[in-house]
Amino acid sequence: MTRRIRTRRESSAEWSPLGDKTRKHPSFLLGILLVLLVRKLNFPVAVVVEAFAPLTIVRQKAVGPRLTTPTTSIQSASPYTAPAFSSSTALGLRVAYQGVPGAYSEKSTRELLGENVIAIGRPDFESCFQAVASMEVDYACLPIENSLGGSIHENYDLMLRYDLTICAEHEFRVQHCVLTKKGVKLGDVKYAISHPQALAQCDNYLRGLGIRPIPTYDTAGSAKMIIENDLPENCTPENTCAIASDLAGRTYGLNCLAKGVEDDDSNFTRFLLLGRKGVTQYLTQNVPAKTSVVFTLPNAAGALYKALACFSLRDIDCSKIESRPTSVSLLNYLKFRSQQKKNGSKREELSVPRFRYCFYLDFLDGKLSSNSESALANLREFTDYVRILGSYPRESRLVGPVAAAVEELKTAVVEDPTEISLMELPSDSEDGETPLIIGILGFGAFGQFLAAQMARKHRVSCLDKLDKSVEARNVGADYYPSFEMTRFLKDLDVVILAVPMIDLEETIVALPVDKLAGKLLVDVSPLNQHPKSILLRAFASHPEIDILVTNPMLGPTARGAQASAITASAINGSKGGVVLTPSNAEALAEAASSRWDGRPVVYERVRVANIPRCDRYLKIFEKARCQVIEMGSDQHDATTGDAEFVTHMVGRLLDQDMLPPTPVMSKEYEALMEVAEMTAGDSFDLFFGMFKYNERAQEHMTAMRENLASLERQLAAREAYLMAREEMRNNDRQRLLVETRLLLQELAKGGIPEIQSEHDSEVAKHDKQTT
Repeated sequence: MTRRIRTRRESSAEWSPLGDKTRKHPSFLLGILLVLLVRKLNFPVAVVVEAFAPLTIVRQKAVGPRLTTPTTSIQSASPYTAPAFSSSTALGLRVAYQGVPGAYSEKSTRELLGENVIAIGRPDFESCFQAVASMEVDYACLPIENSLGGSIHENYDLMLRYDLTICAEHEFRVQHCVLTKKGVKLGDVKYAISHPQALAQCDNYLRGLGIRPIPTYDTAGSAKMIIENDLPENCTPENTCAIASDLAGRTYGLNCLAKGVEDDDSNFTRFLLLGRKGVTQYLTQNVPAKTSVVFTLPNAAGALYKALACFSLRDIDCSKIESRPTSVSLLNYLKFRSQQKKNGSKREELSVPRFRYCFYLDFLDGKLSSNSESALANLREFTDYVRILGSYPRESRLVGPVAAAVEELKTAVVEDPTEISLMELPSDSEDGETPLIIGILGFGAFGQFLAAQMARKHRVSCLDKLDKSVEARNVGADYYPSFEMTRFLKDLDVVILAVPMIDLEETIVALPVDKLAGKLLVDVSPLNQHPKSILLRAFASHPEIDILVTNPMLGPTARGAQASAITASAINGSKGGVVLTPSNAEALAEAASSRWDGRPVVYERVRVANIPRCDRYLKIFEKARCQVIEMGSDQHDATTGDAEFVTHMVGRLLDQDMLPPTPVMSKEYEALMEVAEMTAGDSFDLFFGMFKYNERAQEHMTAMRENLASLERQLAAREAYLMAREEMRNNDRQRLLVETRLLLQELAKGGIPEIQSEHDSEVAKHDKQTT
């Protein structure tokens, strides 16, 4: 952001720092001074330019059709002219918010960043995170907690999922307004439409006027409904008001009959400004700062007390702490960390509880202060996971690139007000992006599973040796027989190789290379190194073919009996089973969508020239809430590939016949059944490929045999030990009985001196028999 701002104002002069003479030129030295004032001391750009305008010689550069750059000279020092504003130039600060134009989130965004900021409404919170992460917008302004309603937990969870940083905060005062169509008086209003929470906060006011509340999906959306006459039953624009912000009234041309009609005037919502880069380095000592962290604690007594002591012992004030259940990905990471501990016992290594919680903590200090650094270092010593969500100024202050951009926006002139209030981004595939044309080579179980989800928003076709026309038609794909390879490859953007690994090389060699030019070739095998080497060897002299190796760990079967039956029929082909029909194909698509949620997809860009197309393909999995992870093929095969092979091997050893369903099942038994069911649905060719092309597969099988033999030896040794111990106990018991009988006989006879000798002979006789 700083670089873009500098190009607008400071780079208007053409500096040439190429030689010694140029570096000694007064204009060059003046330029260095300007940069220092703006970037290091945070002086507003407009103030610096106006102060030094009489001393500069500026040569006008063309920077945009609608951007007017100030030009001054020594001969004629004309007054500063504010540049025209356009959302298409780098001058525009683009910020995403959740809702439609006129929402409270948009009003909060403009309160914090100024009226000229480009506010882009998104349908949900996650799409705001995605827009920032994909660099389509600069920031996202999102609510995190409300003084009456509490925390917005979804945004807490999304902050863990996306690698964004908090850059600022803003406490927004929520003031509800009564908005009506022009000409409508308050006495004419019979119905009030708005979000249920807004209606509840104005309940006393509405009751006093006898107005009936009718809940709708949104506050600003209710104002839009009045203008569009899209109202609930019995409601008309003449008898209905909307409870929304005054910004919504200005946006949709409604009259504001009353303002501040909420029952409680302490209704505040705290918003966070999230960006890709933080502002920690711009926090000076005179800027009150706040730091937000998230951490998990071990399952031990007093763990939370120790965590808070890290801050209290250093006189650091904590303004908020809240616990949330741990996300699936973080829980898996914690389990991995627990198993990797080398100094703990086995009991400690496996002591990850089923329910883990994250603690979100805000403390009033910057993370670079000496106290904070010591506290965070101390916190990391005994916590499993610590992440700093951001260190930022308090109470709506702005620093760094954000402050510089806002200062520049104050002097901008908006040509068209509609340019600063948008609802669409270029990545919105439904309206602004052409769907990908995807071809799946090999339409087995996994190919059908991918097609069922991809065909929802993209054009999908398939090619297979067997007749899969019925299955393809029912998932919305076009089927091509194997002899129509040329027609199948025509106009494709992406070619997915969904064939078994043992057939991969033969399939690749048979492909017409001239028809693959300009296409993205994607492999979806469970191992990446072997397909990567084959693809690079086959297309070494064809750099126009993009290569992407992936491992979508989605599983070929879906939960539920119906989806399992569908997939089983697809695996077995036409040999019995259920035929894929439109009804159960839709069920398979729904099951696929739900099963993709949270699943990992590992990929490596082996050779990609068309990066936007590759990103669009990967975004299919991102939008399905998969964990898309970039990893080298060697690392993938050494970790994930081995784990996949061991899982499939165990599943095939524990076939479904060994695991019959029982009326009462433990969680462990149910997990084993799921593994057995998953591997039973896969073809043996898949497992054989995992074995053949994994260098460590034989080692794993040998280790499995050795472990089984070791377990058998342990069982046999324990059984022999127990039998020997029981036999020894029986011998000791017999010996004691003999001694007792002899002793009683001697006592009855009164022959005490003879007891010892006769006793010894009887004992010796018994020992001889025992031996």
